[in-house]
Amino acid sequence: MADAEGAKRHWRTVADQLRHRVPKLAALMDAAEDDVLAFMAFPREHRAKIHSTNPLERVNGEIKRRSDVVGIFPNKAAVTRLVGAILLEQNDEWAVQRRYMSLETLAPISDAPNVSLPAVAD
Repeated sequence: MADAEGAKRHWRTVADQLRHRVPKLAALMDAAEDDVLAFMAFPREHRAKIHSTNPLERVNGEIKRRSDVVGIFPNKAAVTRLVGAILLEQNDEWAVQRRYMSLETLAPISDAPNVSLPAVAD
């Protein structure tokens, strides 16, 4: 929790230093503080994964790679099916293999620390 308090102090210091020269930016920082620093409430080992857009970039890259192969789509439904299939694959991979945040490591911040996932059928 000390990290979160330090981050908030640093955020406030920067906003206060900008307040006289760039008041609109300082106001924006005031409004966005809670949202921007929300990842600090998670355990340290999860923070880089939460504030990173790497998973999104990988999904977007996969969509682009597969749509380049197709080239042109006959209609909107075809695009929706392709993107939906890719998102389902990503969800399955996350749930079964490469879970970025395990239930065990999230237990300290959970209201229900004894939650478990159901078994996945192969």
